[in-house]
Amino acid sequence: MFECAFIYVAGGLDPEKQRAVIPSEEINMNVIGCSTYDQAEEIAKEMVQKGCSAIELCAGFGNEGIARIQKAVGKDVAVGAVKFDFHPAFGFKSGDDLFQ
Repeated sequence: MFECAFIYVAGGLDPEKQRAVIPSEEINMNVIGCSTYDQAEEIAKEMVQKGCSAIELCAGFGNEGIARIQKAVGKDVAVGAVKFDFHPAFGFKSGDDLFQ
């Protein structure tokens, strides 16, 4: 079974409430919402402890946010990101400006 995670970031999210697992025969996709990069780092570490070997980040994460998650989980975990330079849902600002 491949265990992976998708972490998204936006204001007002609570990772205890905005959390789901989407199971299938081959993949368990853990989906978790966070309101800060600090929360996202903790959730990413939790997901690695759960067995996730791949973490995808939403476009709300800027370059600094992506680097923080990679550093938090280490080089053996694949970290990828959907990418906008400036996110349209956040007034065309980067998550680096909003969630640190």
